[in-house]
Amino acid sequence: MVSALLQVLTAVVAAAVHVAAFDPNPLQDFCVADSTSKVRVNGVPCKDPATVSADDFFFAGVDHPGGGTASRRYGFTALPVQIPGLNTLGASHARVDVAPGAVFPPHYHPRASETAVVLDGAVYFGFVTSYPDNKVFAKVLRKGDVFAVPQGLVHFLYNNGTAPAALYATLSSQNPGLVLLGDALFGSGLADDLLAKTFLTDKETVGKIGVKFRS
Repeated sequence: MVSALLQVLTAVVAAAVHVAAFDPNPLQDFCVADSTSKVRVNGVPCKDPATVSADDFFFAGVDHPGGGTASRRYGFTALPVQIPGLNTLGASHARVDVAPGAVFPPHYHPRASETAVVLDGAVYFGFVTSYPDNKVFAKVLRKGDVFAVPQGLVHFLYNNGTAPAALYATLSSQNPGLVLLGDALFGSGLADDLLAKTFLTDKETVGKIGVKFRS
């Protein structure tokens, strides 16, 4: 009897932990983000439904590059698609532009899976499975191709062609998070001797790499 009860409690706790790892389900048709609110919640407070319009579910300009966060180091630009009506719906979107020879380096989203469609150009796109297999799943994607990345796995894209490339990415969280591995390891202030042991090299080599991330 005790064993059966323990199994039930274990299952309930496991289910609760699983649910807590994802964005909460909406409790109404929509909750358009009220960017003027001073209230601090897990997400953004809702506008009065009486003031909501079609423009709250609309975004213009995703067909053009630029206007977002640019990375001189890596050569990509990410434009968040800001749609207030997506608030609480567990999704976010971005247009990503990658210059010829540039990369969106190995990174992961701790709270989201990702699906990307190529709008223009071609990229080498893929992800790496978790330890100990560390298997690479990757393809060269061209205009119209779509690729999916499971939640939390390291992925990358590389424009190894001669023309600019653009992708439209959809992520399964309102706040997916972004961890760039190189920046997290070499730009965070981790001790050089720790990094040297991690990468099976010496502190001098780690120091030379670290300078590039801290400049």
